[in-house]
Amino acid sequence: MKDHPADLAAAWSELVATARRTVTDGLVVGTSGNVSRRIRDLVLVTPSGVPYDRLGPGDTTAVDLEGRQIIGALRPTSELPMHLTVYRTTTATAVVHTHAPCATAVSTLVPELPPVHYMAAALGGPVRVAPYALYGSDELAANMGEALRDRTGCLLENHGTITYGDSLDQALDRTAQLEWMCRVWLAASSVPGRTPNLLSTGQLDEAAGRLRGYGQQDRDQG
Repeated sequence: MKDHPADLAAAWSELVATARRTVTDGLVVGTSGNVSRRIRDLVLVTPSGVPYDRLGPGDTTAVDLEGRQIIGALRPTSELPMHLTVYRTTTATAVVHTHAPCATAVSTLVPELPPVHYMAAALGGPVRVAPYALYGSDELAANMGEALRDRTGCLLENHGTITYGDSLDQALDRTAQLEWMCRVWLAASSVPGRTPNLLSTGQLDEAAGRLRGYGQQDRDQG
């Protein structure tokens, strides 16, 4: 292993902090959900069934891209197939999986989250729902992979969410945005006698173009 121990320690610390945030932000309960980060051909991942507040530096858990354990004695998350599928098929360096309540509720109602807000464009377009399969299974990973085609997040039917990004912060932010959009749709669609207005493909494409230039893109240029 060529990764410097200090770099791995910092990456593990960041991963644990992110996992703890999923609990404090109400995106998971107990030991549900999981978080991973890729460093070249190494995948740091939360272990199975261990409360995040009990994880310390000595609990570092890592596998290679084939799922073989490289670091640690704790068993990796049961959802490892989903994480590895993301890393094998995208350029992601971080993945966050949660059981966010509003998103899970929406996953039981529709095959795709209706586009009630332009932030759907930040995930690549209308958010699909991956058909249900047993947790931890290769079938679930395959269903998720199809739902993530050209997307950076999806819902998992009767299960939860999964998002990825270039960093743990970005992946977690996408999860939070997805949960918020689900909450908005549930609230709007619950009003008797009213149907939520939905954005068109053209409107989402326009928003996607604007979002690509969002934020402090040219700070050095004033």
